[in-house]
Amino acid sequence: RRQRQMCIRDRVYQVVREIPVGKVSTYGGIAALLGMPQCSRMVGRALKQIPDDLSVPCHRVVNASGRLVPGWTEQKQLLLEEGISFKQNGCVDLKKHLWNYSVSE
Repeated sequence: RRQRQMCIRDRVYQVVREIPVGKVSTYGGIAALLGMPQCSRMVGRALKQIPDDLSVPCHRVVNASGRLVPGWTEQKQLLLEEGISFKQNGCVDLKKHLWNYSVSE
C-alpha cells in the first residue's frame, strides 16, 4: 500500500509540474486527470507532503471555487507574480486562469 501511495504522489507531482505559469488547476481536476475523480483530498495530501528537495509549483493548485490554501499567505503573492488575477471575493478567476490539460500549451 505504501508503494502505491508513493506512485500516486509521484503522478500528482508530475501533473502539477506541467501546469504552466499563469494557469492554475484544482485538486479535483488533477484527481480526474489521474483517473481518480473521487480522490481530490488525496491530491491535497500529496501536495502537503512534498519533499523539500523537489521543485513542484504547488501554489498553482486551488480548490474548485478558486480558493487558496488557508494559512499559506505566500500563495497569493506567488500567483500574482505569475499574472493570476483574483475575483472580488479573493478567489482565483478560474474562467481566465484554469489550465485546460486537454490542450498542450
